[in-house]
Amino acid sequence: MKPYIDDIQFDLFDGKKHIRTFDNNVDSDELVWHRDEKNRTIRVIESNDWKLQMDNELPIPLLMGQEYEIKKLVYHRVHKGKGKLVIEIKEDD
Repeated sequence: MKPYIDDIQFDLFDGKKHIRTFDNNVDSDELVWHRDEKNRTIRVIESNDWKLQMDNELPIPLLMGQEYEIKKLVYHRVHKGKGKLVIEIKEDD
């Protein structure tokens, strides 16, 4: 079972985008290192002390309204904060 819920939306201007929600009840052990097959840009919709950690880097805060780029095949993970985390994900085609 995945530690998040995806809601896929279609926008006339931006195309397909994912809204991903990590519930505040998610177990931190489920937030594992992983890599994605495509480049991604994430925009933070809701966050309270959640963090993003890239391979060989220290965790950085996920701030509401900010965008973060995640290059394909780069290991990364999120660290649980307080409340839920909601992000919008755009992938390169």
